[in-house]
Amino acid sequence: MKATAVRLLITVGMLTLATSCTADVSKNNSVEATKDVNSQIARKINIDGSSTVYPITQAIVKEFTKDGKNSSSVEVSVSGTGGGFKKFCSNETDINNASRPISAKEMAECNKNGVRYIEIPIAFDALTVVVNPQNNWVEDMTVDELKKTWEPQSEGKITKWNQIRASWPDHPLKLYGPGRDSGTYDYFVEAIIGREKASRNDYTASEDDNVLVKGVNKDIKALGYFGYAYYEKNQDKLKLVAIDNKKGPVLPSQETVGKSRYQPLSRPLFIYVNLWSGEKRAEIYKFVDFYLKKAPAIVNLVGSVPLPEEAYKIGYVHLHNGKAGTVFGGKSELDLTIGQLLRKRKEF
Repeated sequence: MKATAVRLLITVGMLTLATSCTADVSKNNSVEATKDVNSQIARKINIDGSSTVYPITQAIVKEFTKDGKNSSSVEVSVSGTGGGFKKFCSNETDINNASRPISAKEMAECNKNGVRYIEIPIAFDALTVVVNPQNNWVEDMTVDELKKTWEPQSEGKITKWNQIRASWPDHPLKLYGPGRDSGTYDYFVEAIIGREKASRNDYTASEDDNVLVKGVNKDIKALGYFGYAYYEKNQDKLKLVAIDNKKGPVLPSQETVGKSRYQPLSRPLFIYVNLWSGEKRAEIYKFVDFYLKKAPAIVNLVGSVPLPEEAYKIGYVHLHNGKAGTVFGGKSELDLTIGQLLRKRKEF
């Protein structure tokens, strides 16, 4: 009887030990699986924001991830500069593409949520005014004519081409432009009309510049504006309009932007890097280092204007020194030249 009891106790003990070991193994496997999932999530870099900066960032991402040479996956979305900053300042993204500097309101939102950021200029761009290729009456427009066309009091009133310039035909006018979440919208309105968000609203709006390209291409009545890279990619589908800022008509190009002749519609482009993301995740800095290395060639390829090499070096130093903040104080600076931008970065 005693022997039977002993054998029973031994059997129970062995079963308990086996169950315990199995539970420990399962627990360990579960922990490792969780680590693997978390690791996969951590390796994903989330980027959102400007449609103007999108072609540059997307081309660099393609280089960064090709041939599987980097384990990080990178997702690039487009919701406009303002839409992107809403996510960025809520800690939802790692990098924001921006076609204007961060605004005072966005700075306050980032500060409220503890989001510190590195501001890195990556190119100069031209806001480009276009018409349908069959339009045979428009070659150029003055800044005053653009203002007359787009200011709020023109809504529902300036609806024909001859109301802009008397020598133009009595044809209907159809407007295409970025939506209110777009940095291109913000910059254009401030540069041309002189007040923030002060634009007429009776136009076809989209944060996706490809939608605007298609709209202008299919509509002989059309007048629109967007970033130069989208004109560069669709030259056969659009007609470029020269802009006269009281010094004669000037067409946008890499040369006229680089020489500061295309004013007031030249502006810098940026990426904003979440400092916390970069400090906690090495793959963020690795990607941004790659971005700064590849930017000059790819910026040139998509049709924007590369910055001097020194500007990218300053961006690298600011990134790795954790130089958080902006040099713009919460608003765009009109008529800014590449040289002036470089000086501001050096002094920051």
